[in-house]
Amino acid sequence: MKVNIDMGAAAGRAVADLDLEELLATRLLVQGNSGSGKSHLLRRLLEQSAPWVQQCILDPEGDFVTLADKFGHQVIDAARTEAELTRIAGRVRQHRVSVVLNLEGLDVEQQMRAAAAFLGGMFDAERDHWYPVLVVVDEAQLFAPAVGGEVSDEARKLSLGAMTNLMCRGRKRGLAGVIATQRLAKLAKNVAAEASNFLMGRTFLDIDMARAADLLGMDRRQAEMFRDLGRGNFVALGPALSRRPLKITIGPVETSARSASPKLMPLPDAPEDARDLIFTPGPEEATLAVRRPPPPRPVPTADILAQLSQPKPAPEPPAQPVFAIIDETERETGIDTVLREILEDPDAAFRSDAVLYQDFLVRCRIRRVPGEPLALPAFRRRLAVARAGVDESTGGETWAMALSLSETLPDDLQGMFLLVARAAINKDPCPSDATLARAYGSHSPRRAQRLLAYFEERGLLVARTDFHGRRVLAFPDLGCETGPGHPDAPDTPQRDAAE
Repeated sequence: MKVNIDMGAAAGRAVADLDLEELLATRLLVQGNSGSGKSHLLRRLLEQSAPWVQQCILDPEGDFVTLADKFGHQVIDAARTEAELTRIAGRVRQHRVSVVLNLEGLDVEQQMRAAAAFLGGMFDAERDHWYPVLVVVDEAQLFAPAVGGEVSDEARKLSLGAMTNLMCRGRKRGLAGVIATQRLAKLAKNVAAEASNFLMGRTFLDIDMARAADLLGMDRRQAEMFRDLGRGNFVALGPALSRRPLKITIGPVETSARSASPKLMPLPDAPEDARDLIFTPGPEEATLAVRRPPPPRPVPTADILAQLSQPKPAPEPPAQPVFAIIDETERETGIDTVLREILEDPDAAFRSDAVLYQDFLVRCRIRRVPGEPLALPAFRRRLAVARAGVDESTGGETWAMALSLSETLPDDLQGMFLLVARAAINKDPCPSDATLARAYGSHSPRRAQRLLAYFEERGLLVARTDFHGRRVLAFPDLGCETGPGHPDAPDTPQRDAAE
C-alpha cells in the first residue's frame, strides 16, 4: 500500500511528499543545529504518519509526550530497571502500541542504558511480532557517539550496539530508524551511513557541512548553502523524498512541545525599592531560615590537661541479647532445604520469581527456619545459584570467579550463565538449547541461542562447533570449557551435585 506523507511545501511544486512505505525500507537521517526546526520536522512526520504505522519515540527531553493527548501514544517513564524496559518493549511490539519512551530526568549514562535496553527488547522480539514500526530517536548523537565521553565504556558499547542494530539490521525485523542529530561530526559514522534518506537543515561548522555534502553527493562549494537555510527549511534527498537535492519547508503541526524557544519580552519598570526587594527576605523565607548556633566557648588548657590525666573508666559489661541467638548454620541449612524442594517441582522453571518467592516464604514458615526471611534480591541470587547445582560457599576459586562474573548480569540471566559455567567447570557436555531455555524460564530454544550470543558479545564465553556439529562453550576468564553437546538435544533437567 502506497501512502504519501505531506511534509510541507517544496520548491517548484505545491506539496513535499514522503513515501512512507519507502521510508520504512530505507530509513531517514535528520541533521540541523539547535533552533533549525529539527524537532518540528520530527513532530510533523509523526503526526502525519500516526494513523498508518506504529511509532516508538526515544525522547531524551520529554518534548514528544504531548502526542499522547491527541494521537493516543502511551508514555513510558524510563526510570525502571533495564530488564523491565526490555520486557515492556517486547510487549509493545506484540500488541502494536505506539509509545514515547520519556528519558527526561535521567543522566546521560542512565539514558544510554535505558535506550539500549528498550531497543534491544524491540530488536529481540519474536518473529511473529515483526510488524513495521517507525523508531524515532531524537538527539541521536547521545546514543551513538562517534567518540567516548564522560560515560563508562560499557554504557557506550551497549547504546552504540543497540543503535547499530536498529540502523543496520532492523529493516528485516520491521524496524525503520529515523534518527535526528545536531552534529553529524558527533554521530557514529556506521550509524549515519545506513540511512538512505536525508533532511539536512541549517548548520555552520565546516566539518558538519562537509559531512552533509558527502552524504548528499554535493561538492564543497555547494555545502555553503546549509548556512543560508532558514528555520524549518531543509534539503531533502533519498528514494522516499527526492532523487535530487530538493529544498522543502516543513508545514505546521497540531501539537506542541512542553518546552518552547525563548521569546524577547520587555523588562518591567524598575521599582523604587529594588534594593529592598532583593536583600530583604520574604515572609516565607523567614520561616525557613535556620539560625546558625553560636560557637562554643573556648575550654581552658588546664581543664583539657585535667581531663586527659583522669584514669580511663572501666568498660561496661556487654548487654545481654533480648532475643535468642540464631544459629546461622541451622538457618542456612533450612534455606537450602526449602530451595531444593522448590526446584524439585518441574514447573518451577516456568514460574515468575514473585510466585516462587511467595512459595519460599510459606515453606520457610512451615519448616520454622529461624531468623528474618531472605529479601527478594537475595532470594533471586540464591535461587540462581541453586539452579546451577553448586553451593555458593563451595566449588573452589574457579566457581568463585564464575559467581563474581554472574553478578555483572541482570538478575534473570544469572541462573542460565551459572548453569553453563558449572558444565564447563565439571567438564560436562554443553547443555542443549531446550535445557538453557528452561533455566531462563522460557519454552523457546531460539531465546536461549540469543542469550548465548549476548554472553559472547560481552566477552564472558566463546562458542564453537566441533566436526560432528556439537557445541562447545569456552570461558576465557575461568580457563575451562564444556564438553561437546548437541544443541538440539531434548531437555534433561539437572540434579544437584550431591545427588
